[in-house]
Amino acid sequence: MTPLSADRQARIVIIGGGAIGTSVAYHLARAGEADVLLLEKSQITNGCTWHAAGLVGQLRGKRNLTRLMQNSVSVFDRLEAEAGAQIDWRKVGSLRLAASPERWSEIRRSMSQAKSFGVECEALSAEEAKRLFPYIDIQGVEGAAFIPDDGYIDPYALTQAYAKAARAAGAVIEEGVTVTGICVDGRRATAVVTDHGNIACEIVVNCAGLWAKRVGEMAGVPLAAGVVEHQYFLTEKTLDFDKSLTTLRDPDKNFYLKPDTGAFAIGGWEEGTRACWRARPPLEFGRELFAPSMDRLELFALPATERLPVLNEVGIQTVINGPIPVSADGEPIMGLAPELDNFFVACGFTAGIAASGGAGQAMANWILQGDPGMDLWAFDARRFGKLHSQSRYLDARAIEAYAAYYKIHWPGEEATAGRGLRRSPLYDRLQAAGAVFGSKFGWERPNWFAPPGTEPVDVSSFEGKPNWFTAVGAECDAIRNRVALIDQASFSKFEVTGPGAHAALDRIAANRVPDKPGRAVYTQLCNEHGGIEADLTIVHIRQDYFVIVTGSGFAVRDRNWIERSLPGDSSIRLRDVTTQWTTLNLCGPKARDVLQSVTDDDVGNAALPFLSAAEIEVGNARVLAVRIGYVGELGWELYIPQEFAGHVYETLWQAGTGHGIANAGYRALEACRLEKGYLYWSSDIGPEVNPYEAGLGFCVALDKPDFIGRQALQRISKANRQRRLVTFSMNDFAPLHGGEPVTRNGKLLGYVSSAGYGYAVGHTIAFALLPADCEPTGQYEVEAFGKTYAATMTPRCLYDPRMERLKA
Repeated sequence: MTPLSADRQARIVIIGGGAIGTSVAYHLARAGEADVLLLEKSQITNGCTWHAAGLVGQLRGKRNLTRLMQNSVSVFDRLEAEAGAQIDWRKVGSLRLAASPERWSEIRRSMSQAKSFGVECEALSAEEAKRLFPYIDIQGVEGAAFIPDDGYIDPYALTQAYAKAARAAGAVIEEGVTVTGICVDGRRATAVVTDHGNIACEIVVNCAGLWAKRVGEMAGVPLAAGVVEHQYFLTEKTLDFDKSLTTLRDPDKNFYLKPDTGAFAIGGWEEGTRACWRARPPLEFGRELFAPSMDRLELFALPATERLPVLNEVGIQTVINGPIPVSADGEPIMGLAPELDNFFVACGFTAGIAASGGAGQAMANWILQGDPGMDLWAFDARRFGKLHSQSRYLDARAIEAYAAYYKIHWPGEEATAGRGLRRSPLYDRLQAAGAVFGSKFGWERPNWFAPPGTEPVDVSSFEGKPNWFTAVGAECDAIRNRVALIDQASFSKFEVTGPGAHAALDRIAANRVPDKPGRAVYTQLCNEHGGIEADLTIVHIRQDYFVIVTGSGFAVRDRNWIERSLPGDSSIRLRDVTTQWTTLNLCGPKARDVLQSVTDDDVGNAALPFLSAAEIEVGNARVLAVRIGYVGELGWELYIPQEFAGHVYETLWQAGTGHGIANAGYRALEACRLEKGYLYWSSDIGPEVNPYEAGLGFCVALDKPDFIGRQALQRISKANRQRRLVTFSMNDFAPLHGGEPVTRNGKLLGYVSSAGYGYAVGHTIAFALLPADCEPTGQYEVEAFGKTYAATMTPRCLYDPRMERLKA
């Protein structure tokens, strides 16, 4: 909507009066922000907050996500006194049952992570679990986990308390005001249009819950915020139990339970829920429910009676079937929208009550300080692109994410909904060759190749070796000893062109950007604190023409960071060219023999040394050959116009037949990068880690006159390190997947950031960020699945440490 005259003004306008919106208002006002206006189209809580169950669970799969939930509990602990209002916060703990060996493995993995995350968690036998919750039948129960600081809360009372505390601190909350439009001028939202007049503003915060996608579209911001039906039922109030009775989750029976007054509230995450309104509810929808779906209710109600025989003796008093938000991956959507410079989002919360305190705190930090106070990449709005907000795709993904809530989450599992959307030109060839595809940012990518006679499907394992273990080993053998082709079409690619492009990129990058064409550089993009915001490659192709290459899932985030860092009034142009070029990685000791046989250009080491880039002919096509890669072998990333990709692949394959050429997938890539000591942004490094801690000081050019983060990195380079990223070698195969605690002599030191089996070295490798004063010698331990595995600290690079093969 174009700019128009305003009737009044507020510095920060929050749209939506549920638990999240009121928490954001409360935390902003509590931090001293004097001009906060919250608009609610109906009444506080009237979207989906009012019919939420109110369970509070802290443990999540990532450290900072767990911290967010822990922060919520801290807020709940103080809010009653601060607001002067009851919130019925019952810290009675949570009991999670495991009714299969696989589930017990998953829960024991979570308990190991809990130790590294600082969450108190107890492993219980079936009999001990029954003492905590006497109503359960323990038949088939393998074990249980108990978290004493979890519990449940009254969603309505909590939200009203947030609102009361926000008002007391100076925020204004207006009910019965419907937002109908948002005015945008350039990259800024300038005013909110309502049925009660137009409000000029400096910042807009979209906390509209069920309506978040509609509100985003008013500002031209696509959001992957879906809406689906969710049911739970309340039993008759005939039960007699102590108020300290814990909450219960039985994911194998697919239900959760919250004690109520003389009753149980029981819900589940069944298959076949219904997506609602293409995620665009009518604005007039308010405090309403849908008719119950008894067929779907039975999918968790009947299993619940097996675990809780008492349910056969009490009736159902009420069935609640209401809409709830579910994003395209089941996680919340938070942060600054990449399309605008002042439009924040906090939506898509399936567990919004439990997350509300920590989310409101993080959002207030983000809005006022430009940083949430922790790395929240797994929730960041920039993990999604426009494709994720497409209506049918979003519905399919939201329905799948909903039904997966209590399913076993296997290591490396892949979504199945919305697949096949983006395909490399080589897709059909690779599928015929046995490719087992995964998905990243909508792209189909070969994870591994099933040998003839092997079914091309994933069979994962928590504590053992997955079905693809041997096949990936064979692919690694081809990379290390012969030659392989890896389809990297999904890698995100951007052109940066125009006068001043070199100077602009040199100011953004920590490393020195090549000033002459024909060279590439590996670099980090750092923030003003020295934290790593991006990890990528910049290629100087010709005068005022550069190509940036980054990970498939980081396209929106990295582009957003670069755009915000470029000079605002320059003629520099940034353009996404991901779909114009296929990237094919030719790697291995025989790679040069294969490439030289199909080109008249000289690809010898003198002509094309490491980190060089040149246009060459391959067969009858012209490609950009960049001497770089992620596996640590002699090789080239070949950037090929899409229409020539099939021809180039076939030409290289035919030329490589005599050298034992093979296809390789992303799981082989992962194994090789671990052996080489290469890091992965979002696991090993991120905004909270600086290059010196990560062993990437060689990528920081402090002799440059200026670049973003230079002042902080200059100071860090001279100071004593507080932490450092280290490599551990296990004795053999160890079932590590990331997040496991690292200890020495019983003392917790840190946690594993990423891990996997190194086929060339013959054992599992793990990276971990530890205190800098940890001794390099002696024995360390990594805990996984209730067992302790001996770990030896080793040099970062375990394969070709002198880079002789890489630079051959």
